[in-house]
Amino acid sequence: MERYLYNIVIALEAVFANKFRSILTALGIIFGVAAVITMLAIGNGARQEILTQMKLVGVNNIIITPIIETANDKTVDLSLKEKKSFSPGLTLSDALSIQNIVPTVEQISPEIVYPTYVIKDDIRRQTDVIGVLPAFYQIFNLSIKEGEMFNKSQLDKGEPVCIIGQLIKSTMFGKNNPVNQYLKCGNVWLKVIGVIEDRSVSEKAATTLGINDYNNSVYAPLQTVLRRFRDRSVITSSLIRQGGATENGSDSKPNINQLDKIVVQVKETQNLTETSAIITRMLKRRHNDIEDFKIIIPELLLKQEQRTKDIFNIVLGAIASISLLVGGIGIMNIMLASVMERTKEIGVRLAVGATKKDVIFQFLAEATLISLSGGIIGIITGIILSKLIMKFTDILTIVSAVSIVISFGVSVSVGIIFGFMPARKAAQSDPVTSLRYE
Repeated sequence: MERYLYNIVIALEAVFANKFRSILTALGIIFGVAAVITMLAIGNGARQEILTQMKLVGVNNIIITPIIETANDKTVDLSLKEKKSFSPGLTLSDALSIQNIVPTVEQISPEIVYPTYVIKDDIRRQTDVIGVLPAFYQIFNLSIKEGEMFNKSQLDKGEPVCIIGQLIKSTMFGKNNPVNQYLKCGNVWLKVIGVIEDRSVSEKAATTLGINDYNNSVYAPLQTVLRRFRDRSVITSSLIRQGGATENGSDSKPNINQLDKIVVQVKETQNLTETSAIITRMLKRRHNDIEDFKIIIPELLLKQEQRTKDIFNIVLGAIASISLLVGGIGIMNIMLASVMERTKEIGVRLAVGATKKDVIFQFLAEATLISLSGGIIGIITGIILSKLIMKFTDILTIVSAVSIVISFGVSVSVGIIFGFMPARKAAQSDPVTSLRYE
């Protein structure tokens, strides 16, 4: 043991005697390890985002939304526009038919979104009143944190009750218990019977996947929204007088779709594509062969995005690994040069009793110390880079213990593997020739 410790001391002295050269030698390892850790952190962050989004959209879901044609749409000819007037749009009857007819469907969640504002005392906030059924909470894995779910009477009669998100609760009620209190939503007073769990949604996920902002929404029974707010399937005289203008004054045609969304949960993942095709044909028949709806399968989109990101991360990881290979070659080159420079020193050690094993261990220890220190600095650099990327680019990065262990192990292995050849060459030197070397 003392012999090995003595050789390690000699190796340390050699490393510190040539600090600048040792730092330059270690740079390849530093950048390689830092790149590997950063790439793995980005990959872990992307994977976590996908899992979070999958939780938001639920499992095995198909989302059906209406296509609302604008008055300026030039892609639709006159005959098609005339035909479109016969389509009833997306209705509650469509949702019920899908549930009753398609055998691969587990449950459905029809939704109506009514943009309005909520008022409590002197506080007013813009929000959406969303008409839902209890299946909505099951499909999207939402639990009621306070209060209770809608009962059958409230659902059937369309009673003025609601369940609110966490942001509505904190804004309107502060630290008070909102259950059994009232909120004015537009012109309708709703009694709060429950509060859902905190579930934040990023703006990107809301736009890409069509997810509601759960925390900033008010949920009422579907029949409550249809009866007390608005049923767009009912054509009123005021709507006719508008002559194509909507409530917000835009150029789009009146939205006659009774529902804003139908979420269909399929029993098995492998049935998603087939079920989507069946629903498309079924709705086209119900809408007089007019495809005025759009079908999205979020899980398949997310899995495709995940595959793309995995390929991207593999490519980046391979590039980062090349940096480690280059760093190893750099160590080997410097150690070979060091053997040439220290030929006389090697001859003296061999002449005074050092064995070939001692010489191998000394030079192998030098290479390993350089790669080891480079690996430690690289790990610190990689963690810092990951934090900086997350701070300045809003890209989620997660540094895992596995990536640190792998990077550290690879850096040490590189030192041992690429340091062995120079160490072996030094040990095979002829002491007499080495002593005469100038």
